[in-house]
Amino acid sequence: MTDLHVVILAAGKGTRMKSGRPKVLHELAGSTLIDHVLDTAAALGAKSTVLVVGHEAELVRQSLSARPGLDFVIQSPQLGTGHALLQTAALLESKPGTVLLLYADVPLLQSNTLVRLLEQHTNQRAAATILTVEAPDPDGYGRIVRDHSGAVVRIVEDRDASVAERAIHEINSGIYALDLPPLFDALRSLATDNAQGEYYLTDLVALYHHQQLTIDTLCFENPEELRGVNTRVDLAELGRALLDRKRRSLMLGGVTLEDPSTTYVEAGVLVGEDTIIGPGVRLTGRTSIGARCRIHAGSRITSSTLGDDVTVLDHCVVVESAVEAHASIGPFAHLRPGSDVGAQARVGNFVELKKTRLGPRSKANHLAYLGDATIGADVNIGAGVITCNYDGVQKHHTLIDDGVFIGSDSQLIAPVTIGKEAYVGAGSSITENVPPGGLAVARARQTNKEGWAASRRRAHQKKD
Repeated sequence: MTDLHVVILAAGKGTRMKSGRPKVLHELAGSTLIDHVLDTAAALGAKSTVLVVGHEAELVRQSLSARPGLDFVIQSPQLGTGHALLQTAALLESKPGTVLLLYADVPLLQSNTLVRLLEQHTNQRAAATILTVEAPDPDGYGRIVRDHSGAVVRIVEDRDASVAERAIHEINSGIYALDLPPLFDALRSLATDNAQGEYYLTDLVALYHHQQLTIDTLCFENPEELRGVNTRVDLAELGRALLDRKRRSLMLGGVTLEDPSTTYVEAGVLVGEDTIIGPGVRLTGRTSIGARCRIHAGSRITSSTLGDDVTVLDHCVVVESAVEAHASIGPFAHLRPGSDVGAQARVGNFVELKKTRLGPRSKANHLAYLGDATIGADVNIGAGVITCNYDGVQKHHTLIDDGVFIGSDSQLIAPVTIGKEAYVGAGSSITENVPPGGLAVARARQTNKEGWAASRRRAHQKKD
């Protein structure tokens, strides 16, 4: 295959979105519209990728700053799709190969569809290959006009079509494979004699026909992939379509979704076989879940890694953290970014971890806050234990070695180290290191005053 250059049109304001934010930066199933299109294009191995931007161009550019290898050109003013593609001339005109034209607001398109289009274009040695679709209701779309032999002679936009042309059901998707050598001279010859007064890229087809250049089509069977986003209603409908696609893929891959309609799973999430996901679960970002896991109702897991055979009980939040094999989380546990739960460890109800490593087989069963801590293997953290990691200016670290027992309602005031197999008595406030094998008790001595309650009652009775 010749060199491939992807051009993505992303200059429009998206007036019907009724938003101050560029349309292409609105989110759909966890990613912006433009990110969905770029992810699809990335699978094609293009020599270059060019974005034509216009409205809020700098904001669009900044949102994509983490993506290497993108080129940007400005379309201003915005005078139509032909004019938009012409803005890439300085970058592409001297290069060989094929341009694949995509749109930043068409997020459902899949890379295998584009591979088919490019293969058709190459095999037919076409100057232009158009992705088309047979639409039951073609209103609003450009129609593919063919001659008596079936050859494409032009594309007519809906607003410019005659009654007979509007009866045509084969529509233009706007997605093209275009050979570079004739492209830019042809774009410069486009005119604006149409209802919008714009340079229509569709007019390129009639021009190529008159020049006797080969024009081919790939008539695609799935119009859903070609839907664009123009309103927030479209955004919601296409979001559901993406989620349905992902949920179906997971179930066909051996994952059980107990209630698919309430399960939210973004495209980048990986889930292993025989994992069971309960109702209302939300899996987002770059999350990876192993095999045979059990994710119970109402939990949210974001950009985190779960090993095999992990159990997440109801209503847990796990963010940018890792949980190793056979560990158990929840219910109502919160793993904040930077937390790591070791194999067979247990994080119980209403336990919060932040930048904390909980070692293998260790357990914090209930009502604890463990922040900025390294906790070894086989440690028992009692109810109500807190690592006091913040002094009002900076955070400090707590180290708890293997085999330690921390009694309930203790405070470990960092920086502090609890040595291997040491004990901390319940209700202690630990401000100094505890040696290995030692016992630390740091609480006020209990004083019992016998008969005090009766004496107090008598005193109150006298006042009455």
